[in-house]
Amino acid sequence: MKKNILLILISISLSCSNQNKNKSNEWINLFDGSSLDGWRAYNGDQMPPGWKIVDSVLTFNTQQILEQDYDYKGNRDIMYGDEEFENFELYLEWKIPKGGNSGIYYHIKEGYGGFADMAPEYQLLDDENYAEIHDYELKDWQLTAADYAMHVPDTTKKVLYPPGQWNSSRIIFTSKNVEHWLNDKKVLSFIPWTEQWYEKRNSGKWDNFPDYGKYKKGYIGLQDHGSNLWFRNIKIKKL
Repeated sequence: MKKNILLILISISLSCSNQNKNKSNEWINLFDGSSLDGWRAYNGDQMPPGWKIVDSVLTFNTQQILEQDYDYKGNRDIMYGDEEFENFELYLEWKIPKGGNSGIYYHIKEGYGGFADMAPEYQLLDDENYAEIHDYELKDWQLTAADYAMHVPDTTKKVLYPPGQWNSSRIIFTSKNVEHWLNDKKVLSFIPWTEQWYEKRNSGKWDNFPDYGKYKKGYIGLQDHGSNLWFRNIKIKKL
């Protein structure tokens, strides 16, 4: 009888463990094309001007800013503010115009001047045309799929579609390894918070941002860098 009870308890324990494992592996839709629930301005309580759903796509366009919003002084970057994430796999699809620029941020904390004060960034850029259009010399750590100002993507594996075409990006973050994927190809990996990571962190770029990369849990955000933007199929999985 005792043996049977023990087997039952083990079975229940394994079942609960499998249920928790399955639950942690489920995708959470952050944006499915039908609702902006959970999204708001950084340090704000509602979406900033210029951001709307258009044809099931999360878009930013200056033409969507109404006259009554011209005096808006808040942050124009947006974040999913319903839940913070620690270890995760984030997937989304995006496109930008010629000369466009944006970024995907994670481990965001509020109360700062902006995302870059503390949050790592997966860079989104029109690599081919940005420098010429903006008369600006780009560094390799500023190109699409870079861990901005920290780690550079492998150009031999990188496939970036032209402005106006959809690209997909994936960030897999754990304390043991971080991966950046672009259009189904892994182009970058690094280990956070190692001695080598801190050497890069302290190399000069972040001297004025002492809390950069400090947090191990936070919000997911998207950057408005002044160009039109399109995002869809934004989802995340806890790891």
